[in-house]
Amino acid sequence: MPAVTVDDVLALPRLTRPDTATARERPVASVTTAPRGFEGEGFPVRRAFAGVDLRLLDPFVHLDQMGEVDYAPGEPKGTAWHPHRGFETVTYMIDGQMAHQDSNGGGGLISNGDTQWMTAGAGILHIETPPEALVASGGLFHGFQLWVNLPRAQKWADPRYQDIRGSKVALLSSHDGGALIRVIAGVLDGHAGPGSTYTPITLAHATLHAGAELSLPWRPDFNALVYALSGKGTVGATRQPLSSGQLAVFGAGDTLTVRADASQESHEPELDVLVLGGAPIREALAWGGPFVMNSEAEVRQAFVDFQAGRFGTVPAARS
Repeated sequence: MPAVTVDDVLALPRLTRPDTATARERPVASVTTAPRGFEGEGFPVRRAFAGVDLRLLDPFVHLDQMGEVDYAPGEPKGTAWHPHRGFETVTYMIDGQMAHQDSNGGGGLISNGDTQWMTAGAGILHIETPPEALVASGGLFHGFQLWVNLPRAQKWADPRYQDIRGSKVALLSSHDGGALIRVIAGVLDGHAGPGSTYTPITLAHATLHAGAELSLPWRPDFNALVYALSGKGTVGATRQPLSSGQLAVFGAGDTLTVRADASQESHEPELDVLVLGGAPIREALAWGGPFVMNSEAEVRQAFVDFQAGRFGTVPAARS
């Protein structure tokens, strides 16, 4: 699992291990297993938030693990042009490549460790496709897409696009030197990621070597979620098992702990997790397809506006 790697994790700044005498360890409220499905033109996904109360996920509303799949030549798939309003999409590539283009002029190609951060705001059209070279050759495809809700005051903000290169993420080591942490957005133990967010959140991708422990200071006003992309381990003081495709939701506290099992499978030799949380928005939520609004009337209006062409124009095909 490449994403962003380093030759010597011990040369990186180390996270401060929370003081066990004063820290309040977050308990594990639930562990759920993501069902499998398909998205867009037929690429495989795991629905990480399926079955979880949206109030526990706030400010997040949706998370898809895309792949991991090893495509044969001609097999890679993407999406058609489609609209969004009222939230932000965060697309992070671990393996493979994805191209983005939108009706606001944003776009680019992202690969290992890069992130596309699109604020739909008042409304935008966009498309996500594998580049022609990847379609021709086939190859690994693995990443995730996260939907971050916007507060009522920002749902009508102008759309914007952030192209976050993997080289810009903050790289840290766990206190024991056994884990590499990539901070994509927000602040972790005083280290800030490059992503600019309307809603206060922290988003990180961590790789734990077999037997390593990751103990993170975590803002008590944020919720806390850990999703396992691959490997197996445990979470929380009770060491509840967590393995590939499972989501742990934590309760209140100011620190959280993830441990990698000492023995891992040969095809998944490390525990890879997303660690995310944010300040709950605590507003009425109405979600209809590609629109995340505050009322059903606003969702209906979004469909009307889309059908009336008010989300912009699909750009001419690039040569």
